[in-house]
Parts: sequence; structure tokens; C-alpha cells
Amino acid sequence: MKKLISLMLVLAVVTALLPGFSLAVSAQDQVEEVELKVFMSFPRFRDHFEEYFAEFREQEMREKNIDVKIKLEMPNPQNAEQILKTRLASNDAPDIFTLHAMADIPTFYEAGYLTDLSDEPFVDTLYESVKRTVTYDNKVVALPLESLAWGYLYNKEIFNELNLTPPQTLAEMKETIEVLKSNDHTPFLLSFKESWIPQLMMALSLGGVVNSEYPDFVVDMNNNQASYADVIEVFNIIDLIMENGTKKPFEVGSTAGSADFANGRAAMWVQGPWMAGSILEANPEMEIGVAPLPVSNNPEGTMINLSTSTSLAVSKNSKQKEVAYDLLNFILDQEKSSELFEKLKFNPISTVHDYQSFPWVEEAMSYASKGRAYQDLSIPGGVTDETAKLLQSYYVETVSKEEIIKSLDKAWKDSISK
Repeated sequence: MKKLISLMLVLAVVTALLPGFSLAVSAQDQVEEVELKVFMSFPRFRDHFEEYFAEFREQEMREKNIDVKIKLEMPNPQNAEQILKTRLASNDAPDIFTLHAMADIPTFYEAGYLTDLSDEPFVDTLYESVKRTVTYDNKVVALPLESLAWGYLYNKEIFNELNLTPPQTLAEMKETIEVLKSNDHTPFLLSFKESWIPQLMMALSLGGVVNSEYPDFVVDMNNNQASYADVIEVFNIIDLIMENGTKKPFEVGSTAGSADFANGRAAMWVQGPWMAGSILEANPEMEIGVAPLPVSNNPEGTMINLSTSTSLAVSKNSKQKEVAYDLLNFILDQEKSSELFEKLKFNPISTVHDYQSFPWVEEAMSYASKGRAYQDLSIPGGVTDETAKLLQSYYVETVSKEEIIKSLDKAWKDSISK
């Protein structure tokens, strides 16, 4: 009788535990669904990232039983920054978003928008020089995507045909322009439909002038002790480009500009090597050259810009941080990352990258190896935006140099007073 009672008690206990055991097994097998909002500012790479994110989704399902729905938003670069700032300010932040390392990180960090990523595995793989560009307040706050060595682009075939080499002074640039024109080549491609493109002229000219003639310019501007009038010579090369460019620039944006440049419509384009993919898609045989933009008759001011531009950050208010971290680490995955970065025509930035640098990178870095390069200036985002609009107006002569100087001084002062 005692054995029977004991057996019945054991059966009762087991029966009572079975539902819980069943639930535990069911919970273990249950797929977790997560929506990750990703905001990126280069729609020309949509296909590449959609394909890569599909691989990430497979990995998360396989390794963590998480079904990640990625809501990818890729607005036009001209509007992306304003859209993102509005979203961040209204507490509608995406989980992951792109930002410019040099221009945006200080402002976004101080506003409380960025998450500290210092302990993530990808950080230890970054080249030290690249890691510094995404470090602020002793914290790594973004994953770099585009590490750049850039100047203006030139058509090597045209230059070789006319026995030209990239000019190293303003006087040499004028001579090069005359040779090109006398041989029926338009010197510069102008593509002003998107305001961020003409702004690149100021970025390069200001970088050259500041680093060769006024190295404390940014510090002095931040202390309200300088003016764009102090570097007015930046307009010398800008005027020369605008006077010797293709017609109807407001009908040409980045896509059409890539095709025009690839097909020899102009010999030079003040645009970065980030457009290499689009250019080679239009003409796979084109030989792209990258050279520093002359800003004066002092060749020491003719310098390559070294920078990290587009980077990825995680919103401090993201409710899906663990999955967001997984995605960032997957972008620098040991097995997958090299293929992605090579397709995007991005420079290697990490020890996981094992592909060859592109010829135009080698050319740009040849100047850097001679000390003819500088780290991208940390210009407030609002000043860059204002520059973009003003240079479009400058081309059609609705604003003067003096008005541009006054507007940029005000934009800078407003940015540091916030």
C-alpha cells in the first residue's frame, strides 16, 4: 500500500510538472520577432545593403532564433540630414542611422543621441587612425564606413592624351584649363542639382587654405575670433571652376554627373571617389584619377583630404540595442565584410579587410606619404548646409562673396551658441 501511494504521488508530481515542461520547450522554440529601423543616407547603395542585411537576418535566425524585420529608409542625401535631425528631435529616432564622423559626432553626442559602442567586438578590429575619427569623449560612438583620401576626380585618359599631369598651383591649373579648352575638352563638370555637390568645392578649398595659411581658423571661429573674410582666397579656385565648367549644371545631379564624367563630357569633377561605383557602372573602362585641388600658388596648400565621412551610430533611445549591436558587428564580419566594402568601393578600415586598395586610393595616398594631406576640418553641420545653398546662389550671381562671408560667419556663430 505504501509503495502504491508513493507511486501515485510521483505520478501526480510528474503530471503537475508536465505542462510547465511543455511550456518551457515551447518557449525555447518560439521565434522572437524584432523590427529594426535603419536610416542610411546613400540610396545609390540600396541594393548592396538590402542583400547584406538579408544575410544578417539569416544569421540572427540561425544563431539567436530572432526574426529581424529591417525597415530600411534611404532618403536623398540632400534631404537626409534634415529628416534625421527632425526624427531625433521628435523622439522618433531610427535604431541605427548614418552620420558624418567629423561634422556630426560632436553635436550629436552632446545632444545625447549617441550610444557608447566602445565595448563592441568590431572596435578592436578598426585601424587606429580610423578609430580616432569616430572617438569622442574617449568613447567610440560610431562604426566608420567610408574612410576617405580624396580631392577632385580627373579623367586619366584625357590627361594622358594631352601629356598633362595634375596641376600643383593655381597658375598651373589655369594653364591646364587652357590646354583642355584648346583641345575641345570642357575642364570641369558642374553638377549643382544637389546642393551637397557644389559644397565640396568649399570643403577642399577651405581645407587647403586653412592648413597651409591659417591652421587655427576652426579654433578661432569657435571662439568667435575669426571670419571667412580671413580666408577669402578660397574663392579663387571656386571662381575658376565655375567659369570653366559645363553648362546647365542645375539639370545635373550625382547620377547624371557620374554618367557624364564617365563618358568624357569634362576632364575634371570636384567630387569624391565615393562616386567611383556609379562612374564605373557607366563606363567600366574609365581610368579615374584623384588629385589635390590647388588653392594658391603655394604647392604646400595643394593637399589631399583625409577623413571618415559616413558612419553608423546606434540611437541612445533604441529599444532594440542588442540586435542593433549585432548588425554593426556583422558589417565588419570576418568572412563577409571584405566583399561588401569592395563592392561599395570603400577603403579598407579594419583588420578583417583583405582586399586590395583601389588605384585612385593609391594615387591619393602618394600625396599623403609626402605630407601633402590633412585631416578633414570639423565644420559645424549648419555651416556646411548654409554653404551648400549659398554656392548654388553664387553661381547664378544672386549673392556676392561678401554676402556669403556674412552668412557663413552668422551660421557658425549660431551653431556654437546653441
